[in-house]
Amino acid sequence: MRQCLLAPCFRYRPFVPHIPFDFYVCEMAFPRVKAAADETAFSECLLKRNQDLSPTPAEQSSILSLVTKINNVIDNLIVAPGNFEVQIEEVRQVGSYKKGTMTTGHNVADLVVILKILPTLEAVAALGNKVVETLRTQDPAEVLSMLTNETGFEISSADATVKILITTVPPNLRKLDPELHLDIKVLQSALAAIRHARWFEENASQSTQLFFNCRCLLLTVSFPKHDFVILSGGAFIIFFVNVALFRRCLQMLAAGLFLPGSVGITDPCESGNFRVHTVMTLEQQDMVCFTAQTLVRVLSHGGYRKILGLEGDASYLASEMSTWDGVIVTPSEKAYEKPPERKEEEDEALEEGGDVEDESMETQE
Repeated sequence: MRQCLLAPCFRYRPFVPHIPFDFYVCEMAFPRVKAAADETAFSECLLKRNQDLSPTPAEQSSILSLVTKINNVIDNLIVAPGNFEVQIEEVRQVGSYKKGTMTTGHNVADLVVILKILPTLEAVAALGNKVVETLRTQDPAEVLSMLTNETGFEISSADATVKILITTVPPNLRKLDPELHLDIKVLQSALAAIRHARWFEENASQSTQLFFNCRCLLLTVSFPKHDFVILSGGAFIIFFVNVALFRRCLQMLAAGLFLPGSVGITDPCESGNFRVHTVMTLEQQDMVCFTAQTLVRVLSHGGYRKILGLEGDASYLASEMSTWDGVIVTPSEKAYEKPPERKEEEDEALEEGGDVEDESMETQE
């Protein structure tokens, strides 16, 4: 009886995600008061910005050449390893290079190498040295460098870089030693990158499916200080070369699509109902919402050139007032305040207080 009285009674409350209010889906209740404006100029600016951010032919050629060389070297190690002890299961292209969404000025491609063996730091360094030595033998005139890092290693030429992300076959994940092998989170992230690339290839590789033939551009180009959306570990938002889709994306974010409790977007590459916005902190989720709300208002008053970064730095729009055709747009304010961190002394005092209460209850009994 005593245990029943003292034990807290918890009731299971299932999580019921809500769909944020969005006036777009109830247009009948919000009829237009004036005809839609001509957005030909807006569309042309989107296309121009897309062209400005697309890699140049020289960048595409250099990254393609380096990726092809490295891919061939690793494929040869898989087929005929010889005396090389680092056994490789397979190599896969992932990331923006695989998806065709690279941007100019960031000439970096990603490859994932799955090892058959446990991924020790020595094995990673040995693989990196083997690949770069083979490349130098094939073309002694090309200047290459190899650097190891926490995710694997990267090989760079004069104007391109290929990051090799190391992981291992799934059964080996249970055998990892934190002191000897790469971090399990790094290995799992590399495996997830393969799933993402495979899903993108199967579901969004055709021109009619690739987000209605729209290119993906980085909003962080215009708003470098604002983490807009974090999907699959990277901070970015999809930029559409289509006026309606571009505006619609901002409207959904402004409505709270990525706020706590929202239905959000379920990651199709992960098991279960994993919502992509849950990887963000509460501060980041709030920032996504109030920044999008400000941009929607700026966009409605014709500030699209500034948002697209065609008229200089636009990051101040999210924090300072701006004027558009005589209309002052005041930035939305944050709604979430991070609670103050408890000091260790306060935590100890609370624990001691709890112990005293428990002792007093036992004494009364």
